[in-house]
Amino acid sequence: MRKPFFAVAFIVAAIAVCSFTEPSYKMGRLKYNGGGDWYGDRTALTNLIKFCNENLKTNFQPEEETVEVGSAELYNYPFVFMTGHGNVIFSEQEAKNLRKYLTGGGFLHIDDNYGLDPFIRPQMKKVFPELEFVELPTNYAIYHQKYSFPQGLPKIHEHDGKRPQGFGLIYKGRLVCFYTYQCDLGNGWEDYGTYAGDTQETRQKALRMGANMIQYIFTK
Repeated sequence: MRKPFFAVAFIVAAIAVCSFTEPSYKMGRLKYNGGGDWYGDRTALTNLIKFCNENLKTNFQPEEETVEVGSAELYNYPFVFMTGHGNVIFSEQEAKNLRKYLTGGGFLHIDDNYGLDPFIRPQMKKVFPELEFVELPTNYAIYHQKYSFPQGLPKIHEHDGKRPQGFGLIYKGRLVCFYTYQCDLGNGWEDYGTYAGDTQETRQKALRMGANMIQYIFTK
């Protein structure tokens, strides 16, 4: 069966990432409606990009770009990051566009920055009404790339004592969305010292888990 063009494009991207050429791939931050702070964790992606380019030898452009849920530009990003504390609203057109992006080879990381959970779940149900978030087991490949996390998702910031959980939406056998809950992974990617109580050890855990995600999407 012929692969969709978008899926082929990501295969080409994966090959190019290993070729150490001039920076040509971009990380996107998802901008959404509803009033939630989609712009949170302002320094997170820049630091993750730097960490991946240095440690995985990827060739991402050094700065993130903002992309709207309903934009055709979404297809220019192999990896899109979404975060926030509050409300999220996807229109019907936006949900269709996000579904097309994800089923065509894209990857979405949703990071609950505390308070996002009750809003994002019903919105992702608009995108994949037939799917449910499932907790990924600790032996799932995303936890065992360049860096190994035998206990699964690391705990970065404490809020209410709950354990960190990594949930996935799996479409036709492929993980298309990774949802990190009670973890605050993006907080750990930010500049050191942004939050009281930050440690270099915890920050390294967050960046390594982020790098695992990037390696995972380019090799699966």
